Amino acid sequence: MALDDKSAEFHDFFERHHAELARLARLLTGEAETADDLAADAFVALWHRWDRVLHADHPVAYARGVVTDMARARVRELTRERRRLRLLRALRPRHAQSRDGGAVMDVPRALARLPFRRRACVVLRHALDLSEKDTALVLGTSRGTVRSRTSKAVAELQRFLGAQAADELTGTRN
Repeated sequence: MALDDKSAEFHDFFERHHAELARLARLLTGEAETADDLAADAFVALWHRWDRVLHADHPVAYARGVVTDMARARVRELTRERRRLRLLRALRPRHAQSRDGGAVMDVPRALARLPFRRRACVVLRHALDLSEKDTALVLGTSRGTVRSRTSKAVAELQRFLGAQAADELTGTRN
């Protein structure tokens, strides 16, 4: 295949899937400002493996997997950074802080509290409306694992957000 043909196919793939992959990155990381950068980095990686992507059984699932892996790395990086900041704060003198216990948690913060794999299942299943099969394909796991992680994530979201808000988010009813 000529380079021009490959470039045209890649450009078409980019145009069709960039918005979805950026949204996936935003939902997985909770960072709207870096989601486009993460999606762009994923497309760079996809371009370098374009022959592999084209020959994959499900090229979009392959791309979602790349974004998911990059998002996982970003979340791990942020977790390490937050841990370092907590250690630094622990060294400072403490001041009394008041907290509004009745404050409502927003969805991105609730998603950020979930373990990454559960968050990925909820985002792929409910925000991107993928089937269990497609979610399993993206995450490289079984449908049963997707079902279990999604169920546990929804239960956690119900605790964080309240049952009604979590049901609205996931489109489920208890």
